[in-house]
Amino acid sequence: MSESQQYDAVIIGSGQGGNPLAKALAAAGRKTAVIEREHAGGTCVNEGCTPTKTMVASARAAYIARRAADYGVETGPVSVDMSVVRGRKRDIVDKFRGGNEKGLESADNLDLIMGEARFIGPKELEIQLNDGGTLEIAAENIFINVGARPGEVPVDGLGAVPYLDSTSIMELDEVPEHLIVLGGGYIGLEFSQMFRRFGSEVTIVQRGPQLLAREDSDIAEAVADILDDDGVEVLLQTEASSVEQDDNGKIHLTVNAPDGERTIEGSHLLVAAGRPPNTDLLNLGAAGIETDKRGFVTVNGKLETNVAGVYAIGDVKGGPAFTHISYDDYRVLKTNLLDGGDASVADRVVAYTVFMDPQLGRVGLSETEAEERGRTVKVVKMPMTSVARALEYDESRGLMKALVDAETGEVLGAAVLGMEGGEIMSMIHIAILGKLPYTVLRDGAFAHPTLAESFNSLFAMVEE
Repeated sequence: MSESQQYDAVIIGSGQGGNPLAKALAAAGRKTAVIEREHAGGTCVNEGCTPTKTMVASARAAYIARRAADYGVETGPVSVDMSVVRGRKRDIVDKFRGGNEKGLESADNLDLIMGEARFIGPKELEIQLNDGGTLEIAAENIFINVGARPGEVPVDGLGAVPYLDSTSIMELDEVPEHLIVLGGGYIGLEFSQMFRRFGSEVTIVQRGPQLLAREDSDIAEAVADILDDDGVEVLLQTEASSVEQDDNGKIHLTVNAPDGERTIEGSHLLVAAGRPPNTDLLNLGAAGIETDKRGFVTVNGKLETNVAGVYAIGDVKGGPAFTHISYDDYRVLKTNLLDGGDASVADRVVAYTVFMDPQLGRVGLSETEAEERGRTVKVVKMPMTSVARALEYDESRGLMKALVDAETGEVLGAAVLGMEGGEIMSMIHIAILGKLPYTVLRDGAFAHPTLAESFNSLFAMVEE
């Protein structure tokens, strides 16, 4: 490869939206390059979905083993070997990562370049190659797909304490004695429950008045109840002010709580409070690419930046930071750039699942969002204790909640905190995509005994 090279398209970052986009562009005859600084596959494969859900599965196995007597099954003491948990996680990540690398390297008309990219002009990039040297390339279309990373928090003394983030915590080879978690968002909750099930004492420190700040308060309260039931200590409206480590390696976190200042002593500290975008090293100013005040790249409904021909996809553009959203970004771009379509992200129905146990599946509007938008809705709620399948499996914690448009009867949103909540939510997602009235779910003859038949009871509560 020469020192300077022209491409038709360049994707910076090999995430779950960038990879299929690169292959589609290459297959369409466009000379394409993917620039990746570390591992193919992006956050999902390497530090996000794949490794965390692998470890969630191990934690659930420990949880079920300890509950075996509830089902009439006698077992001995349960212990967790974190080196085995970690090894299983690494094996699956390596397999998925290898598949991503092989897919890129084997594609015709596509170059995988390992290095760090920065803009030196609107359509020009300089790459610091991982194996040494630099490379300058240019392209008519550039796609920014660099994702985000674990954030930091303004706590005095944090730089002098060996704290964990969402990546490094998965490399522990022992179960922490007492894990302190800064942050009550999706990431913090998954790790909190996970390590509680592995055998750690766990304390969550949440600055806001509830866990999961974007959820309705009733859902957040139900989540807190589940964590409390599991033995996780949850401190709300509590802000960390300073932290230090003593000579014995113990961590002392000083917090300001509603009842005054206190110090929490733990063995490990996880910082899980936000994920800033990886735009700081891209030198976006050289290309004139605009960002918001947090550094996320600003895009329109077709994912194009203020610079024509330069796009941003995935977490780096802000908004919902989920793998399936990144993949949907790819579909929008493919539709518009290769298929002659006119797709937009403007009316996308957002769905996601928090992989605590039981899962929290969410789709469409929450009750709070509906109120903010002035929508007139009917809200129905039903506890999972009313779901036969959940009772039969002794997994009846949580609730189901749905929103119905008061005028059209269309289902607008739902939160399912319960057994297989993500899968049940997905059925409601299909109904929303099809603009179906709630009566279809109310009157459907769903198989018995499945979780889906609970729709009959839930939507029968909608007042005519």
